[in-house]
Amino acid sequence: MKNKPQKRHKALQPLSREHHHGLLLSWKIRSGFSKNIAPERMRTYANWFFKTHLIPHFEMEEEHIFTILESDNELVKRALAEHRRLNRLFAETDNDAKTLSKIEEELEQHIRFEERVLFPEIQKVATEEQMLQIEKIHQPETFVDNLEDEFWK
Repeated sequence: MKNKPQKRHKALQPLSREHHHGLLLSWKIRSGFSKNIAPERMRTYANWFFKTHLIPHFEMEEEHIFTILESDNELVKRALAEHRRLNRLFAETDNDAKTLSKIEEELEQHIRFEERVLFPEIQKVATEEQMLQIEKIHQPETFVDNLEDEFWK
């Protein structure tokens, strides 16, 4: 039996859309590996994605979303630890292939955790005021991809 996808509060929908693009990054990396693309090419794209999309996304979550739960909440602690781990992986400069493989895997697991476990928990406890505040702060931006080198095609 498939779990019915939970209705995402309007305030969190832009973050869920950003998660979709993060999952696409993982897919693009897997696709690149299956086509034997040079890891440096994939790494250039991954670094661009990290700077342009992931860093602001992590900051938004850490400052405005995770704070809805208590700071000692185990789910928040896990999400923050995963953000730190992903930041370290993106900062890694040795062995692009191995690092990309870890990024692909861990980013996907992290996003699935936030979507399936953390966000539903936040939605349960957040007040309508808190949700309205998130909506105000976080205006959905149109995703603009970097198509200079579409190695995944």
